[in-house]
Amino acid sequence: MVARKAKPASTTREAKSEARKPARSTRTAKTTQPQPPFGVADLTRDQELQALTDMLLIRRFEEKAGQLYGMGYIGGFCHLYIGQEAVVVGMQMALKPGDQVITSYRDHGHMLATGMDPKGVMAELTGRHSGYSKGKGGSMHMFSREKAFFGGHGIVGAQVPIGTGLAFANKYRNSDAVSLTYFGEGAANQGQVYESFNMASLWKLPVVYIIENNQYAMGTSVSRAAAHAEELCLRGTAFGIPGERVDGMDVRAVKAAGDYAVDYCRSGKGPIILEMRTYRYRGHSMSDPAKYRTRDEVQRMRQEHDPIEQVRKRLLEKGLATEDDLKEIDRKVRERVTEAAEFAQSAPEPDPSELWTDVYVESA
Repeated sequence: MVARKAKPASTTREAKSEARKPARSTRTAKTTQPQPPFGVADLTRDQELQALTDMLLIRRFEEKAGQLYGMGYIGGFCHLYIGQEAVVVGMQMALKPGDQVITSYRDHGHMLATGMDPKGVMAELTGRHSGYSKGKGGSMHMFSREKAFFGGHGIVGAQVPIGTGLAFANKYRNSDAVSLTYFGEGAANQGQVYESFNMASLWKLPVVYIIENNQYAMGTSVSRAAAHAEELCLRGTAFGIPGERVDGMDVRAVKAAGDYAVDYCRSGKGPIILEMRTYRYRGHSMSDPAKYRTRDEVQRMRQEHDPIEQVRKRLLEKGLATEDDLKEIDRKVRERVTEAAEFAQSAPEPDPSELWTDVYVESA
C-alpha cells in the first residue's frame, strides 16, 4: 500500500481561510422589474396623457436644473429625480385633497407632482425671494401648506418621524387624510424609521411608507449595504405592517398600488409599506460622477424600462395619440420650464433683512 502524501499545513490553513471569506459581490442593479402585486391600473386616454405631461414636466425641469447648476446659478446640493418620475406621478393620482406628502432631499419631482409652481421651485433653487422658502431653503428645504407638501428634508430619514406625526394628527382630528411618507433604500436602515414603524402600527396611523429603492445610495449598491436587500418591503413585518414591491418604472403599477395602499389606510387598518423599484439615471447629486456603475447598465434601464417612453409607446400603439400630439406636449412642457428658468434668473435675491425673519414661530 502506498501512503498518501500529506498536504502542507500552511496550504490547508490557507484553503480554510479562503473558504471562510465571504464571496465578493458581483451583483449589479437588476433590469427586471417585479410583477405588480395589485396588477396595473387601467388608465383612460386622458389619464395617460396627464401622466405623460406630469412626468415630462419633472424630467425637463430637472434637466434644466442640472444645466443651471453647471452654470453656477444654483449653489449647494442638488439631487435630481430623472428616471424616478413614475413613482410620484402614479402615487399622486391615488390621492385626494387634504392628503399630505413629505420626502427627503431628492424632492423636486414631489413638489411638481403636488402642483407646486415650477417658477417658485426654480426660484428657490436659485436663491431668489420669489422661491417657496423666500430663497433661504434651497433645493432640500421647500414647503407648501397650500399643496400639503411638508418638505424636502436634508437629513437622511428625518422626514419619516415627521410624516408619521402628520398621520397621528390626522387620526387625532378624526380626519380621513393619509400621509405619504417617502424615503430611500439607504434611509431604510435608519433607526428612527423603525421607531416610526412601531408607533404607526401601535396606533394604527394612516401613513403610507414609500421606499424609493433606486438601487444605489450615495455610491453603494443596495445589495452591499442592506441585509435581505431583495425584501425591503418586508422591513415592517416585525411590527405587523404589510408591505409590497411595486414596479416603480410603470406609472400604471404605481397607481394601482397607490389606490390599494391609500384605501387600506383610510379604512383604519393602519400603516402600509410600498417598496418602489425604480432607478436614477444621474449621480446621487450633481457632484457624483457615478463611476460605481457601468454606462451599459444605465442605458439598459433607459431602453427597457423608462417610465416616460412606456407611456408614449402605449399611446402610439393604441392609436390614442400621434407623434405630432406627443411632440406638442413636449414643446409646451419645455416652454413652461424655460419660462420658469428665466423667471428664476431674473427675480431679485432676498433682502439682507430676511436673515432675521422666519427664525421663530410667534404664538399667543
